[in-house]
Amino acid sequence: MISKSVDVAVIGAGLAGLSAAQELQLRGLEVAVLEQSDGPGGRVRSDQVDGCILDRGFQILLTAYPEVKRQLDLEALDVHAFAPGAVVHLDGQNHIVGDPLRDPRSLVPTLRSPIGSLIDKLTIVKLRQRVLRGDGRQLLRAPETSTRDHLSTLGFSPRMVTRFLRPLFAGIQLDPELETSSRMFDIIFRSLSQGESVVPAAGMGAIPQQLADRLAPGTIHYNTTVEQVGAGGVNTDDGQIRADQVIVATDGPAAHKLVGTRLPGSRAAACVWFLAETSPAPGRRILLDGSSDGPALNVAVMSDVAPNYAPAGKALIAASCPGTMGPGLEDAVRQQMRSWFGAVVDSWITIRVDRIPHGQPDQAPAFSPKRSVRVRNGLWVCGDHRDTGSIQGALYSGRRTAVAVLEELRVGGRPPGASTT
Repeated sequence: MISKSVDVAVIGAGLAGLSAAQELQLRGLEVAVLEQSDGPGGRVRSDQVDGCILDRGFQILLTAYPEVKRQLDLEALDVHAFAPGAVVHLDGQNHIVGDPLRDPRSLVPTLRSPIGSLIDKLTIVKLRQRVLRGDGRQLLRAPETSTRDHLSTLGFSPRMVTRFLRPLFAGIQLDPELETSSRMFDIIFRSLSQGESVVPAAGMGAIPQQLADRLAPGTIHYNTTVEQVGAGGVNTDDGQIRADQVIVATDGPAAHKLVGTRLPGSRAAACVWFLAETSPAPGRRILLDGSSDGPALNVAVMSDVAPNYAPAGKALIAASCPGTMGPGLEDAVRQQMRSWFGAVVDSWITIRVDRIPHGQPDQAPAFSPKRSVRVRNGLWVCGDHRDTGSIQGALYSGRRTAVAVLEELRVGGRPPGASTT
């Protein structure tokens, strides 16, 4: 039963909403989180299908994100790391492109890989040194252009972009055309260089579940649709809830419908999940399509990284297709995988095909990494569309919105935790 009067109503139990609710409850406020679906996470959820853990689209967690360190317990999540670098599939062969600073054994294979010239590889080293200098927030204030133009300005050859950088960052930013702001490219490259790329043993959905479990019992109300947001409360399909403050913590398109915020644009993604008898490329590195022809630009054998993702003795493969959701996707990906791994692909079982119209907000120039979260008195909006399109952005946006709400209550003469009734 939802309390008919709370201090703060939070619409959405995604990462931003859960982060905001946690901060507000820690300060003594009564919070109700209203979630339309049957579980927490929003776009960051996992499902059990035929003994497999399927995230909703291929996703990873970057441990270098500041809010990950602040808000998540990685040890409790039992995270499993991808090996640094990648394997590039090109002309029927796999080539290791590693991180020699973290894995010295990968130096010789990386130097020999045909992804680019020696100058290209030295340019990566220089780029790494530059983005790791100083405070990462400076990168989000730097002059910007598109990622495509940024890579050209840095001196990377078209071959290096096509064979390595495009398939890698298309998967992270859901942007095969590399139109995303150079600011986001730099901050992601910094995060990749600083930390690990991981998944929890129980799937990416374990991340929002950890946040949800910290909230007081009865805080989250699932299967509750918010129909209207007004002054002093919200109308749901279960009645009206009065609230001094309302935080809309949905994705950008949903926030636009509820309170009229600007549409952030959408980056679409798809993922084809296969179950195989054995791993087609044993190891913990992500595989990149060096031809950049796709439709799958990144392929990950999830069970090689986190064995719980597949039944014992099986291999779960995620073929990620950023920027596309068209018909015939499964057949096209299967044909592509057959060209990589041979006839054994005919025995793979398709477990699910994910098509996600709004995987991330668009972050093309001009990109502002810190948009206002205030709509009007008593009404707020948060989510990755207000900061950066990432887990970092969602967590940070939720927390900074909660801090803004608390400050408004303090300035208005009402101490946090004072009852509204």
